[in-house]
Amino acid sequence: MTSHTTPAGPAAGPRAARRRLIRELLLVAGFFTVYKAGRLLSTDRTDEALRNAARVWDAERFLHLPGEGAIQRLLVHGDALVTTANTYYAGVHFPATALFLVWLYVRRPAHYLWTRRVLAGLTGAALALHLSFPLAPPRLLDAARLIDTAQVYGPTVYKAAPAEDTLANQFAAMPSLHFGWALMLALGMIAATSSRWRFLWLLHPLLTLLVIVGTANHYWLDAAVAAVLLGAALLLIPKPRTSEPDPDRGARPGPDRGTGSEPGQDIPVRSLPRPRSAAAAVGAGR
Repeated sequence: MTSHTTPAGPAAGPRAARRRLIRELLLVAGFFTVYKAGRLLSTDRTDEALRNAARVWDAERFLHLPGEGAIQRLLVHGDALVTTANTYYAGVHFPATALFLVWLYVRRPAHYLWTRRVLAGLTGAALALHLSFPLAPPRLLDAARLIDTAQVYGPTVYKAAPAEDTLANQFAAMPSLHFGWALMLALGMIAATSSRWRFLWLLHPLLTLLVIVGTANHYWLDAAVAAVLLGAALLLIPKPRTSEPDPDRGARPGPDRGTGSEPGQDIPVRSLPRPRSAAAAVGAGR
């Protein structure tokens, strides 16, 4: 008689992997849809957003933070430089994060679960702050005397008048998820890889910080708050308890070679082998 712990057959693995992948895609897409819809709830709070912008601007001057205009003046020295910065702001944020998650899902499933949970926590906290503290970016604040580089030089992802923008909330400047996600990408790649060059991933959030400030889309404090919220999420959400084999350096020796475990995964029954595929590991770690 066949034991209930015996796999159903070779076809069960691919089918289960596809189901897990579809569930994961629906989960991420659903969360992102809720986030985007929630942000639009504060698009009509123009006066409040501008008052908050004035407060943030004054707070930065009180703290003697460098003016955002210093970075913008460096960018507008040449059309090519400022256009590149606008393109980076508009075109790198979502694709880079998506590719990062796909790579982790395929190559580092345990780190994928950890990263997805951290990003979800960061994004949820950001949404709550967007709704409770609408904030106009410095390009919309007269006291900042900054130009909207995207409108002047292109390309842009926003309409010139925030009230006419039905696809984006221009009053959700704090915290900056451009910076928060970029910082998590760098930290996630550092944690999931073992290359001696892995700390160069920190150049991505550094470049993102200069871009979001220089294009007048965010204040310095927007990035600082994003970093604090990310730090809180990292403290609350535990990292994977065991390291995964790095394909670039070969599997680590030992009895568990080629396997990995996820946070919260139960100790496996002896007759049931641990999942070996990336998709199977992701399914086991929910």
